[in-house]
Amino acid sequence: MINTPKIRLYIDDNIETEQIITLNEKQSHYLVKVMRLNISDLVLLFNGRDGEWISEIKSFEKKLVVLKLVKCIRIQEEQTNLWLAFAPIKRGRIDLIAEKATELGVSRLIPVITAHTQTTKVNTTRLRANANEAAEQCNRLTVPEIIEPTSLKNFLSSWPLGRILLVADETGGGAPILDIIGRSGRKENTAYTLLVGPEGGFSSEELDELSKLPFVTKIDLGPRVLRAETAVVAAISVIQAVSGDWQNDKV
Repeated sequence: MINTPKIRLYIDDNIETEQIITLNEKQSHYLVKVMRLNISDLVLLFNGRDGEWISEIKSFEKKLVVLKLVKCIRIQEEQTNLWLAFAPIKRGRIDLIAEKATELGVSRLIPVITAHTQTTKVNTTRLRANANEAAEQCNRLTVPEIIEPTSLKNFLSSWPLGRILLVADETGGGAPILDIIGRSGRKENTAYTLLVGPEGGFSSEELDELSKLPFVTKIDLGPRVLRAETAVVAAISVIQAVSGDWQNDKV
């Protein structure tokens, strides 16, 4: 019987039985120098597409770790229908958004530039790395898709049919989020996108335009003013809890 390894790594390669995988320099350094693994030690691998696999360290070649896939222990799970759109904020806090959104099961991250957005440059490579590391740590088999930054106008155009846009309205113009999500009961297939604005909030013009769209529902997150990253965690937690993602029968 093979004991399940505790170390998990995300890789881009396709995964199949007895395949040989060579890790990159950063991952190799982590396994050898930080975790002190050696030949024949086991590591869990996943790529967001082919489930989770046990692999065995077979050799070290030019400081890179070479692994052989041994056995699939979890089949691939489906992505959730929950997307997160957010106005970019300072680097450390945007890293936190990527990390926590991944841990909570969001399937797509979309930076959206609004009128009051103070930081328009987004390092999507860094966001993707943060999401991958969070997926490794939280035992998730999927990884969020990271979309390149877009304007609010472009974000709203060609909206997917049937997808509900929940807009966090800090002015108090929305209904309590629990009332909104609770109306549909436990409908796991409801497609939600959460939109959280910048530190200065949405402009009055943006809120007016959003109010005119049939797929938009404004939500309120309580009596206190929340930072963007706090609003993200609070709203996603409510959505996932009520929609059934946190049920014990979920993978």
